[in-house]
Amino acid sequence: MTIERTKDEVIIRLPASVDLEDLQDFVNYARYKELVSKSKATQEEIDELAAEVNKTWWEENRNRFIK
Repeated sequence: MTIERTKDEVIIRLPASVDLEDLQDFVNYARYKELVSKSKATQEEIDELAAEVNKTWWEENRNRFIK
């Protein structure tokens, strides 16, 4: 693996043998970090949104788990 920093970007070179699923997880995490670095949301706002999403998801999927 090599990591190179240019003026405008960071280039990561990996061998072709790298597991693609693991690589996708890493790319998703890097994208998440990029997006949240620009966020002006407070932790409290994020926690409230997460609770709302979880509640909605549970209401829509509850019947799949409780019979």
